[in-house]
Amino acid sequence: MSSQLRDKYLLYQIQTKRDANAYAELYDRYVAGLFRFISFKVNSKEEAQDLTSEVFLRAWHYVLESRDITSFSSLIYRIARNIVIDHYRARRPHISLDEEIESGNDEGHPTDLGEQIELLETHLEANTVIEAMKLMKEEYRDVLMLRHVEGLSVGEIADIVGKTQVHVRVTMHRALKTLRTILEKQKHDND
Repeated sequence: MSSQLRDKYLLYQIQTKRDANAYAELYDRYVAGLFRFISFKVNSKEEAQDLTSEVFLRAWHYVLESRDITSFSSLIYRIARNIVIDHYRARRPHISLDEEIESGNDEGHPTDLGEQIELLETHLEANTVIEAMKLMKEEYRDVLMLRHVEGLSVGEIADIVGKTQVHVRVTMHRALKTLRTILEKQKHDND
């Protein structure tokens, strides 16, 4: 059964039978990706955890109240974007969404020197891209994260950001071009 078809079945179970186990399955499928998405936008792991919980709580109520849900993933990412915006408006109106994120190493401690060097290079490359993305417009960051980190389709991203698929494709193209330009400039500055 395809992922999207399974989501629709689970939503049906939730809406008709208030099946908490069905919602738990949806939660398990989406929590890690949603947490990553929110973590990129807030200052701490604790804030990201709180906001992720809030997303799933609001999604639960929305699912129970609405029969018109075309994509659960689109729904939760749209709710997440709104919750992050509300979070900054309510708690820290003077702080922008471009603040640094906290990073941690959950990789463990490899003993092989080659593994350590490879992990260090991967970590440095990821940090370079993250730092470059912080210099981009929020709209560009969002589409890149949703597409390349979360693996969502252009259609799902369009639902989340409330734009057409053509607009999302154009934004994604511009975002990649901007990211490439920033990374080339950073590389040139470091040489």
